[in-house]
Amino acid sequence: MEELRRRISGEEFDYQALLDGLRKYNRPRDKITSLLRKGGIIRVKKGIYIFGERYRKRPFSMEILANMIYGPSYVSMETALHYYGLIPEGVAAMTSVTDGRGRRFFTPLGLFIYRNVPAKAYPIGIDQVELESGRSFLIATPEKALADKIQAERGMAIRSEAEMRSYLFESLRIESEALGRLNAGMIALMADRYRSRKLRLLSELIRKLEGQGTRGASRS
Repeated sequence: MEELRRRISGEEFDYQALLDGLRKYNRPRDKITSLLRKGGIIRVKKGIYIFGERYRKRPFSMEILANMIYGPSYVSMETALHYYGLIPEGVAAMTSVTDGRGRRFFTPLGLFIYRNVPAKAYPIGIDQVELESGRSFLIATPEKALADKIQAERGMAIRSEAEMRSYLFESLRIESEALGRLNAGMIALMADRYRSRKLRLLSELIRKLEGQGTRGASRS
């Protein structure tokens, strides 16, 4: 196990990395079965693994696993909004966005949800977060996470600024100061990509909040 741990530096790895780490064995698949049975490694999904608690060097990343389980994808919506501290409540599932078919994966670590967005809207507003040991994951910017979330609420009618304010401040419990720090121009671009009236309302609201913040700073 120590040799495998030396060969795989990250906590999250796929089947090919596992085979490479066990290449000195004549029957690596039998060794994998043994490692799974003894808890040395844990299968998150077919072909995706993490080390068991005893052999971890650091905590594994749910965000990295979300990228690995189904792609192309990036972490977004409630998960990303909570990551940035925009919504107060923790989230029960890891939610990501894909330009492929929406999927759900029930794993030993919890539920991973993948929501579809139009291909034209998919590529913009994605950041790469670097972790230690060269590990990284893709996540929506705060603006994209909020845009994806609003677009996913297909059954909710948001036709006015008052309804948008109610959704943001009461349903999502986003603070107005935090909302005012978002980039209204980026939201407007996303509105065009999504062809979304709701996102245009959001962009206009953020511009108003930006103005209020600027005037407040001037008075102080």
